[in-house]
Amino acid sequence: NESKPVQMMYQMKKLPYNYIPDHSLQILELPYAQEELSMFILLPEETTDGSNPLLKLENELTREKLDEWTNRENMDVSSEVRVHLPKFKLEENYEMKEALAKLGMTDVFCAGKADLSGMNSDGGLFLSTVAHKAFVEVNEEGTEAAAATVAMVTFCMLREEHFTADHPFLFFIRHNKTKSILFLGRYSSPQ
Repeated sequence: NESKPVQMMYQMKKLPYNYIPDHSLQILELPYAQEELSMFILLPEETTDGSNPLLKLENELTREKLDEWTNRENMDVSSEVRVHLPKFKLEENYEMKEALAKLGMTDVFCAGKADLSGMNSDGGLFLSTVAHKAFVEVNEEGTEAAAATVAMVTFCMLREEHFTADHPFLFFIRHNKTKSILFLGRYSSPQ
């Protein structure tokens, strides 16, 4: 356990929030525009006994628990949440040819077998590789735009929750209608 300086951003607004006492876990939802997608942050409480609460959460986390904990009906949507969150950016590149081949998608990579005639009637096209790039950035620009839309309701404050992500946490981006997880990550340490 060591401390490192990190740039934090702050906002206070009504956001869906949940606390899971059995796991000493705070959950915060950061909805994107039109609420089609949301970023969820799972922040376990720090411990003083030397254990790793993030590793414990990762080992005990199931899809059923995640769906239950992040269901809007189980979340507090009326309280103001005082949010401190580190700025971060994650970028990863993946070569997908091997994974797609394991799923049975092999012909498209063979010059003699690929049928991409819908793209080029002359034939001869095939895929040499498939690359996937995943990118997530959390900064003020992403939060200021959302904060401006609720500036007029700050006077209705009934309760206030504190969500300070100054230690490791999990996060994921979900398509809300289908509950499909599009991106999953772990914030452990600033680089």
